[in-house]
Amino acid sequence: MLAITDLSIRLAGRLLIDQSSVQITPGSRVGMVGRNGTGKSTLFKVIRGELAAEHGTVTLPPRWRVGSLAQEAPNGPESLISVVLKADLERDALLAEAESATDPHRIAEIQTRLVDIDAHSAPSRAAAILSGLGFSATDQLRPCAEFSGGWRMRVALAATLFAAPDLLLLDEPTNYLDLEGTLWLEDHLAHYPRTVIVISHDRDLLESSVDQILHLERSKLTLYKGTYSSFEEQRAMREMLDAKQVKRQEAERARLQAFVDRFKAKASKARQAQSRVKMLERLKPITALVTQDVREISFPAPEKILSPPIIAVDNAAVGYDPATPVLGRVTLRIDNDDRIALLGSNGNGKSTLVKLLAGRLAPFSGKVTRADKLSIAYFAQHQLDELNEDGSAYDHVRKLMGGEAPEAKVRARAGAIGFSGKAADTKVGKLSGGEKARLLLGLATFFGPNMIILDEPTNHLDIDSRAALAEAINEFPGAVIMVSHDRYLIEACADRLWIVADRTVTNYDGDLDEYRRLVLSARNGEPAPRERSAASEKPQRPRSDNRGPLKKRIAEAESEIARVSEIITKIDTALALPDIFTRDPKQAAQLSKARANAAGALARAEEQWLEASTQFDEAAG
Repeated sequence: MLAITDLSIRLAGRLLIDQSSVQITPGSRVGMVGRNGTGKSTLFKVIRGELAAEHGTVTLPPRWRVGSLAQEAPNGPESLISVVLKADLERDALLAEAESATDPHRIAEIQTRLVDIDAHSAPSRAAAILSGLGFSATDQLRPCAEFSGGWRMRVALAATLFAAPDLLLLDEPTNYLDLEGTLWLEDHLAHYPRTVIVISHDRDLLESSVDQILHLERSKLTLYKGTYSSFEEQRAMREMLDAKQVKRQEAERARLQAFVDRFKAKASKARQAQSRVKMLERLKPITALVTQDVREISFPAPEKILSPPIIAVDNAAVGYDPATPVLGRVTLRIDNDDRIALLGSNGNGKSTLVKLLAGRLAPFSGKVTRADKLSIAYFAQHQLDELNEDGSAYDHVRKLMGGEAPEAKVRARAGAIGFSGKAADTKVGKLSGGEKARLLLGLATFFGPNMIILDEPTNHLDIDSRAALAEAINEFPGAVIMVSHDRYLIEACADRLWIVADRTVTNYDGDLDEYRRLVLSARNGEPAPRERSAASEKPQRPRSDNRGPLKKRIAEAESEIARVSEIITKIDTALALPDIFTRDPKQAAQLSKARANAAGALARAEEQWLEASTQFDEAAG
């Protein structure tokens, strides 16, 4: 059991958690929620032992392994599958020792333990996790160094999941994923066999993957049973009861105080008045509900509604090299009130499509027709880095409005995008990720566009801010194109779904539940190979190139056959000793068991070799 007892955490002089106690039983799947900056990530540091608490304790069962996502993405010449396999430290150490062990008794122990931890199935389990997170079979054999930072963070997540710690701590894991990867992770966490605590603002993950909600609010931790919707109901009921109790207490205070004020000067009532004073002192105030209503998000309406369609694309091809376009045969139409979500794994061309729609890429062939005076706002996460860290929200608004704009109007516009009063003068470098995202949304849509393109707009927004964004999208009178891993946002806003895959764009007639089943079916089976990396939007190689990974699989299987065969030879030599069964029957039994396990491993390796060899011959034609 994870026991948090009377815990207080203070960081940089600010009290984040105040005398809170929570007990989480083994096997629980807990979603941790709370506004940004309340101390959720700091609590994780205390649990991991990286930060000392001001008061109280965090107690874990002995021998529990605690795992969390690495802060730095893996990099180097090792293949993705190798990086993930090495995350199981015990398996890695045992396999290394098995290479050099000569003592028959130790060999038996090693082989028995490898069977106990299911070590021989590790490569297939690691490959399944990588596949679920969007890496094709070809990708898994490529070096980490060939991938961009975001993709390498997925490898770090895969390694953490593969290690299967007793306590898994995940802090906003979906920030590195596309919708398809998020759907797979939701399913994986829902079946995680040990204890997991995940900090997330993704409603669907909290609804489908956890069975408890740990809420951090007003420096207090409260554990609720059930999913996120159950938590919202319980919290609303609790706050209603608290509000009633606050009113009752205020009335009682007023009654006692009135008695004291009335009779404190009368000698005959002095004792009773003093008694009421003591009662007032003992009547501890209930924490009044603090209104934490999230600031709304709004997009200014365009000055003029344009005649439809505002964009029409006819049989266009687009990309970065005319010889190998990323997308082809693209024919589509966008009207004024469209709400369109783009589906499809990262690397399939969603970014290329939105650049085409935004006019940042010209088609190699075909035709793109835009309405006259069409104005497009474009929001992408990478633009957060383009904000002036030394400037304030006021400075950014002043730049857009020009130096001649009156001070009052600049302040009013800054307030309209969520930065009123002193907040308008806070330097960008001191803003949280959510505040930066709000500022960038306000700047991108500042002049009332006809169409807004949102590329992963929710990464730094908490649950309430995401709801505010969904409301703003629904109220905006223009068109909206969304790329998001947040299923709640898509379901709340999108009325059309487009799939970007197989080098083109097609309309998807199903809903997200059907799409989820489609994704999980594909990723739990054998996914179609897709290219990755910073230059991922390149055409797939010809089918014949797939023989390279097959050759590697054949070589790996042959190496495994040789390794296990050598182990069997060593065990057989030990079992051949004439007095082994009479001198040490326990060791003989262990050796016999290890011999059977090794024989099973050999059979599996031979099976893998046969399968890969057959596929290689078929690919060769």
